[in-house]
Amino acid sequence: MSTPVTTGFKDSAVKPGPPHKVVSSEEWLEARKKFLQKEKEYTRLRDELTRERMALPWEKVEKNYVFDGPEGKVTLSDLFDGRSQLIIQHFMFGPHEKEGCVGCSFAADSINGVLPHLEHHDVSIAVISRAPLATLEAFRKRMDWHFNWVSSEGSDFNYDYHVSFRKEDLEKGKVYYNYGIVEGLPHHLEDLQGISVFYKDEAGDIYHTYSTYGRGGELQLAAYNYLDIAPLGRNETSERGDLTSWVRHHDKYEEKGHVDNTGRYHKEKTPGSCCSED
Repeated sequence: MSTPVTTGFKDSAVKPGPPHKVVSSEEWLEARKKFLQKEKEYTRLRDELTRERMALPWEKVEKNYVFDGPEGKVTLSDLFDGRSQLIIQHFMFGPHEKEGCVGCSFAADSINGVLPHLEHHDVSIAVISRAPLATLEAFRKRMDWHFNWVSSEGSDFNYDYHVSFRKEDLEKGKVYYNYGIVEGLPHHLEDLQGISVFYKDEAGDIYHTYSTYGRGGELQLAAYNYLDIAPLGRNETSERGDLTSWVRHHDKYEEKGHVDNTGRYHKEKTPGSCCSED
């Protein structure tokens, strides 16, 4: 006979797990094999989505985008770095911010390990933000990242690919994001996350092949893929049910503080202050 078990934790920030049965090896194997059929269905569906994604039409990039890079001005074409494929992470880091978005930093932490493999398979990765290059370089050095990070400050690139919003649009209460109209974004939230993908042919012509936003970038988050097979899953306990309940910049886990719903980290308030420090 199976025995129901619950998992409890002293730390109130961690939710207890749901009741689980403790069963014999035979029962465990039977349940696992039954679930395996659903996993295989998911894998086949994911393969089909990949085929359909690769079959999507492309649009030619007609505008000449120029960015500030560590070695000077670079174009979108330069970011391919001799390869035919380019994946860009749109990283939330505005011109007046001191450090990058926690969620985007969480995603960027997944790049270092895969970078040499992709670069030897005809794929380049670049990260683009609106913050000044000096600010990006300082934060990249602090986080020990090795990917190419350029600044789109003064460029239309972020706006054309719908990850940054002009103040007049925010004031109207409606912006275009993730292929639809989003209402009620905070007026200070001028940037959101995304991924855009490009191809350059032998003639040097560049094509926009794909962009995804919001949760569309979760497949690139290595930590989430590990958590999704962990016993408690993502275990995100905030009211929003997202990473702000636990993710921090990887050098901030030993410090107290919180992350707000725009992905900004705030230090714990000091004695005598009325609120958290930015």
